[in-house]
Amino acid sequence: MGRNAIFLVDKGEGITSFDCLGRIKRNVNKKTGHCGTLDKFAHGLMIVLCGSYTHMVPAFMGLDKTYEAVIEFGRMTDTLDPEGEVIETSPVPSEEVVISAVRRLTGEQMQLPPVYSAIHVNGKRSYQMARSGASDVGLSPRLINIYSAQVLSWEAPLLTVRLHVSKGTYIRSFARDLGHMCSSSAYVKSLYRTQIGPFRVEDAVRFDDENALASIPEGREFLRMLPGSIEVEIDETEAFKATNGYVKGSVKDRIPSGSSYAILMNGGSPVCVYSIKENKIICQVHNED
Repeated sequence: MGRNAIFLVDKGEGITSFDCLGRIKRNVNKKTGHCGTLDKFAHGLMIVLCGSYTHMVPAFMGLDKTYEAVIEFGRMTDTLDPEGEVIETSPVPSEEVVISAVRRLTGEQMQLPPVYSAIHVNGKRSYQMARSGASDVGLSPRLINIYSAQVLSWEAPLLTVRLHVSKGTYIRSFARDLGHMCSSSAYVKSLYRTQIGPFRVEDAVRFDDENALASIPEGREFLRMLPGSIEVEIDETEAFKATNGYVKGSVKDRIPSGSSYAILMNGGSPVCVYSIKENKIICQVHNED
């Protein structure tokens, strides 16, 4: 059926996340999951889980993300990206106004997702409703956090900014709100995701490197890097119980307080992953043939 693996992929521009995963399914495992897609026009880091590790998708989904975005002022598209139709034009603001607005848009805030997004509204995707001509798809603002926004360059009408954001933050919405805050219009011209939690794009495999994908290692080091995870060595009896979905009290007693996930190890090899909050094993680690 394929191999178990956790690995980082550098998606290119102009390819959908679905097509990117298709290459991985052919080379690694048909059972493949991702921890957050990227729009077709965007490029950069994706975390991909294969085989038994697909059960770990929720653990990786909540991580913060870092992007480098090029935002064009003076016009806005319906999709808030370069693939949409221009629906609004405005004068380009000054550098001083832009930098001031960037500072004001940092921190915890309510953000309205883009109309062209994959959010479900009454059983339908928001973008499907928008494409069918709906003027109001019924999206609601969501609580997000823009931890930092660093201006890298301003060459009117283009702003390049590095954004460190919480789960659920839309950079396209940030551009829309930034443009309006500057009494202008704006959209994301290009987007590069450089980091997800502690995972960096520099350590990723190119999406089109077939040889690297075919020989991808299991990636246990990425499992260890998951924030809040800890390795706990268990004996044969405890391992037998764990493979059958039961974590003995003697094991729980050895898990440090404040941990989120315990990687249960036997003889130096992972047996399973135990979620402390859910009080259950969420991933059995074994080889698939």
